[in-house]
Amino acid sequence: MALKKSELYSSLWSSCDALRGGMDASQYKDYVLVLLFIKYVSDKYAGQPYAPITIPPGASFQDMVALKGTSDIGDQINKKIIGPLASANKLSDMPDFNDVAKLGSGKEMVERLTTLIAIFENKALDFSRNRADGDDLLGDAYEYRNQLKAAVAPMIERWQSVMGVVVAGFYIRHMKTKWGSCNPRTGTIRLNTELAKKPRECLEYIVVHEMVHLLEPTHNARFIETMDRFMANWRLRRDQLNRLPVRHEEWVY
Repeated sequence: MALKKSELYSSLWSSCDALRGGMDASQYKDYVLVLLFIKYVSDKYAGQPYAPITIPPGASFQDMVALKGTSDIGDQINKKIIGPLASANKLSDMPDFNDVAKLGSGKEMVERLTTLIAIFENKALDFSRNRADGDDLLGDAYEYRNQLKAAVAPMIERWQSVMGVVVAGFYIRHMKTKWGSCNPRTGTIRLNTELAKKPRECLEYIVVHEMVHLLEPTHNARFIETMDRFMANWRLRRDQLNRLPVRHEEWVY
């Protein structure tokens, strides 16, 4: 039986509930998505020698389950699960599961982390068999992110030299209403995962669009002039993209 989205969403909401009170709501995802990632890759790839993600011995989700209720559960998750996974797959920015400021201390931390693990232990969340009619809920998203990262990095490198602007970093995110966004203060841009499904010229348009915002944050005359200078056919690319699902924001010229 295929994994139901309702089961997945229910588990995500339940895990957020388990974290309430210990940290800002914007930080829930740091823990929830990492737990979901560990569950997913463990179900899909544990024990497979040539899998795209390496699961070191003793660092699977089932090994995390074995830590439920232990007095030093946070420290053990860091050392036995998070550390080996991050090292084997060159992962960064992993959350600290022994952070007393966010997860509480002593019994509070033990109960909170044990509850979190139990939520994802739900038998309905079996990612080893969640492919139905070619649909892999998390695997496809993972592939889209990888495709975008591979395509965007050289685009940014090329356009940086053309535009004379430096992109401090870029992130791939699921976005409901926009193809991209940027933060001129930090010099970073964000791109919608769905762009992996769109024509390459449309992706390049969004990359340039967000990079121009690092020079001019608003959609004023200077922004339009800069777009014209660097990408003369940007309006055609924009119109092509806007005919597809998930429209970019409406602009008033």
